[in-house]
Amino acid sequence: MAVEIAAKDVMALRNKTGLSMMECKRALEESGGDPEKAEDLLRKKMKGKMDTRTDRAAGEGRVAVKVADDGRSAVIVEIRAETDFTAKNEKFGVMVDRVATLALAASAGDVTPTPEMLKPVDEIRISTGENASIARIHKIEGGGDSMFGSYVHHDGKTAVLLHCTGSVSQETAKQVCMHIAAAMPRPQGVTRDDIPAHVIDKERRLAMDLAMESGKNEEIAKKIVDGKINALVADLALIEQPFVMDPAKKIKDVLGANGSASAFLRWQVGETA
Repeated sequence: MAVEIAAKDVMALRNKTGLSMMECKRALEESGGDPEKAEDLLRKKMKGKMDTRTDRAAGEGRVAVKVADDGRSAVIVEIRAETDFTAKNEKFGVMVDRVATLALAASAGDVTPTPEMLKPVDEIRISTGENASIARIHKIEGGGDSMFGSYVHHDGKTAVLLHCTGSVSQETAKQVCMHIAAAMPRPQGVTRDDIPAHVIDKERRLAMDLAMESGKNEEIAKKIVDGKINALVADLALIEQPFVMDPAKKIKDVLGANGSASAFLRWQVGETA
């Protein structure tokens, strides 16, 4: 029975070996989906002559945002390189923009790189002698009453993509994106309901342990914890945060009564989560 090979596994093997997607997929199929065995197969096939550049970690790079001309969709991409020198190169920036443009044709959600997207990355690898790889791509689609805001920090290492609905100006959307990039603590969701459960559960357990260790009985401890969690969730919800450019306002005030945020992504080069 044939083993189903996930695209992400093929991509991971390609990034590690520098070989084509087809060769990597074939090796994974022959190894029953085992990435280590697949890599061994490829090394034997190439007689140890695989591109050793790909053995070096790609820890630098750039993030970018691209909004479709019709304003109905947008993508955010991260492409990594080995050195900051290469990441700051004009050709690298052009390549990242090219990949983002191509990704606009993909379906919404996490995007699997196509051969067409990989081609300009390979050209950078050849011209610079460094490993470069697509780390991640995500596409968001909007409706007729929505728009996108974006912000990319001047060093290209932090980018924010924001999806808004209702009446929100481009300038306001950009300012909210800048807030998302700079805010501490970092927003974890648009509203309280969007905060990941694992984040709340972790903080609840910690707060409960501290309350019990201080000698409080369980009933009082629970009340203390509820209060802390309520404050924490407000701190992590984007629309509840004080606006960094004017702390007297909250983000929901900046967006206005007729506008709202529905989703955002804040990406930084090299982050693992």
